[in-house]
Amino acid sequence: MPTLYYAPGACSFASHVILRTLEANHGLKPELISVKLRQEDPTIHQVNPLGRVPTLKLDTGELLTENGAILPYLGDLVPEAGLFAPAGTVERARIQEWIGFINSDIHYAFRPIGRPEFYNVNTETHDVIRNQGRAHLTKLLNHIEKKLTNLTWAVGERFTIADAYLGYFLRNLARVNIPTDQFPAINSYAARYSALPAVIAATEAEKT
Repeated sequence: MPTLYYAPGACSFASHVILRTLEANHGLKPELISVKLRQEDPTIHQVNPLGRVPTLKLDTGELLTENGAILPYLGDLVPEAGLFAPAGTVERARIQEWIGFINSDIHYAFRPIGRPEFYNVNTETHDVIRNQGRAHLTKLLNHIEKKLTNLTWAVGERFTIADAYLGYFLRNLARVNIPTDQFPAINSYAARYSALPAVIAATEAEKT
């Protein structure tokens, strides 16, 4: 069975949620290993030289990194779970479209808000960097709000691997001081996401 290396509170939460879903509903028995990124935990560096999560170790010993690779792999691993879609379908392309957008736009929109030192070591610039990041993220959220209006999940009425990734960010907007009063569809989506048994289980596991 696969082994997932994750860090509490990190974007690896998306892969963690999918594995919890497959464990609860489809008998998959993954090994879940928590690592500490900020403390240069040797556990993850011994597996992934870049020291990043998520990292998924397969039964063959091969490694997969990045949610953009791990989530589709897990979705195809148990196709009857309905977390992905068949090859050649528009639905599959839409799910991949969401994952690409989350990875390239949403994920990186959070970075200047949470880690302004990556952009300038001068602490006097950090408030400006954070505010610029919040303004950019708000524009992206306006786009997402329109996409989610009248939908239960990202591509319709079915929870997919795209939702595992999107939900992680949308339920953490308060952490980066983004007001959400103007985003009713996002708020409803985040509430549905947070109520999922797999999300609850992953959240509890990441508290320890």
